[in-house]
Formats: sequence, structure tokens, C-alpha cells
Amino acid sequence: MAATASSSSPPLAHHQPDNTAFTQQRLPAWQPLLSAGTVLPLFFCLGVAFVALGLGLHFSSATIQELELDYTGLGNSSCARCANLSQRPIGDRPSCTCELRFTLSQAFPAPVCLYYQLSNYYQNNRRYSVSRDDQQLSGDAWALRNPVEECQPYQKDAKGTPIAPCGSVANSLFNDTFDLFYVLNNGTKVQVPLDKRGISWWTDSNIKFRNPEPVNGSLAQAFKGTVKPPNWPYPAYDLGKGNPNNTGFVNEDFIVWMRIAALPTFRKLYSRVRLGNFSTELPQGNYSLNITYNYPVLSFHGSKKVIFSTLSWMGGKNPFLGITFLVFGSACILSGFVMLVVHIKYQHLSEADE
Repeated sequence: MAATASSSSPPLAHHQPDNTAFTQQRLPAWQPLLSAGTVLPLFFCLGVAFVALGLGLHFSSATIQELELDYTGLGNSSCARCANLSQRPIGDRPSCTCELRFTLSQAFPAPVCLYYQLSNYYQNNRRYSVSRDDQQLSGDAWALRNPVEECQPYQKDAKGTPIAPCGSVANSLFNDTFDLFYVLNNGTKVQVPLDKRGISWWTDSNIKFRNPEPVNGSLAQAFKGTVKPPNWPYPAYDLGKGNPNNTGFVNEDFIVWMRIAALPTFRKLYSRVRLGNFSTELPQGNYSLNITYNYPVLSFHGSKKVIFSTLSWMGGKNPFLGITFLVFGSACILSGFVMLVVHIKYQHLSEADE
């Protein structure tokens, strides 16, 4: 009987890490020794810093002037007729304008920001927020005619033609418009110029959003073979009233809308007041706001507001931020005092153990 060969194989050579300080864990290390003398001053210093910053933010926010005007159209508002008309199907929805009159009791120093605010509007809904094609919005020619599946049901029309821009977010673009007038004592209206330049984030307007390359110098030719979103009155290349730097996917109103809001009540920047005779302030007095009412909100029990707001070094009005710093600062100081009392009360026990 032949001898059976051994089935065991020679052991693999053990690979040792390089003999360096990092691989052999010989790097110098520092471990803090937590004691009352180090922890308590840290808590008090952080608490004082948070409280000081919170007071600064709170008082700065309190100095910001704001005026909110609800134009949803409920009740006896002048926009009630427009609100009812906006619920009709798009093809049977006539254009409607309404006027809001208001008074500023004191001047608003420029720049004054004009926001629109929507409530009960869940832009953060997952299905809604992913219904877009960022590659298409970056100007990619292939993606322009081949939108992603996430854009359903606004990926292609009934004939199979791709929609540009595709998706639910683009299709639901906010399209109310505002014209502001200053009313003189004799009743004459002076139009207040609204500056819509620079209302979007720099990274959005200069990096994320791009138009496709024009064909023979025409942006309309670049969009050939696509159709507009169903809710839009005209295609993307007609946005911005013919301004070549503010049309198509780089239209700033469109870019502002495409940045998803995190909460169901949100505001988005519409324009600023900082030009002409109103470059220094929006003077006190009577005003008239003409609204082209297009956007329906009653169907989902929402509301619409126009907000005029001044600015400070911290930006717009945000009382929550100052309150948050004050609460955390107070909690740090209170915790420091509690630990100080405990340390003094039981200090003799630790000394006896030593």
C-alpha cells in the first residue's frame, strides 16, 4: 500500500507591520486628567461665551424690522377672487391680479429683502425632493434629452418627448409676481425698483446650474427636442424676459425654488429694494403691492405671504438662534454651579482616600 502524501501545507509566513512609530503604536499620546480645577472653569467659560453670543444674536434679531402681508385670499381679502380662479385647471385658469395696500410706520433701511412664504408645503417629502435631474440642470446635452427615472411622472410627456427641466420640483415652480409702488400724498404711484440679481447662492448659480451650449447662438435651438413642464406657461429658455444671463437653467428665481426647504413653512428670497431713489431706505408712508396671482395653495390648505425685512450683521430675522445660545449657555453655567457644590461638599472624602 502506497504511502499517502501529507495533506498539510507549509504555514504561511506571518507578515509583520513595518517598524514605524505609527504602525507599532509608539506615537506620543496625551490623555487629559479631568479634575474640578480643569472642568469647572471650562463649563463657566463656555457658558459665559454662549450667553454673550446669545444676547448679541437676540438683540441683533430684535432690531430687524419685518412686515408680513398675507395674500392667500381667504375671507374678504382683495385676492379672494384670484384664489378661487387659481384652483381651476391650468388650461382654464385666467390671469388674475390683486392689490394689497399697506403702510410703513417707520422707514426700512436698505437693503430691504422681499420674500415670499408658503406654509403647509412639504418640499422635504422624499418622493418630491428626489424628482429632479441634477445632471440635466448642469447643462449636460445627453441628460437634457434623457432625464432620469426619478423625474416620473414629469420625465416625458404623453408623446414620449423629454421634459426640460424634468421632475416635480421644477414643475411646481412658484410663479406669482410682485410690483411695488410708493403712494404719494396726492395719490400718485411711484414704482419701487426690485433688484432680482444675486438672490441665489453663489455655488448654485455659478457651479450647479448651467445652460446647455447654444446651437448657432440660440439657446432655444439647444432645447430643441424637449418640451416644457406641464404647469409652465412657456419653456425654460424664455425665463427671465429675454435676459441672456438670467434665462433657462440659470434663471435665479428658478434656482432659488430648486433649493429644497427643510420645513413645511418656508420663505424664499424674491428680490431686494436697493436701487434708484430707494437705494438708502424704503421710506415710511403708504404703499401698494400689485400681485399677479398664479400659484394655487387652497387645495392643500396652505397660505401665502409677502414679507419685507431689513438685514443686520447676522442676516435676516432669526430669534431662535439667539434663544438657543442663551439656553445652552445657561445650562453650562448651571451645570458648573451644580458640580462646584458637589465638589465642595464631597471634597473631604476624596482627600481622606488619598
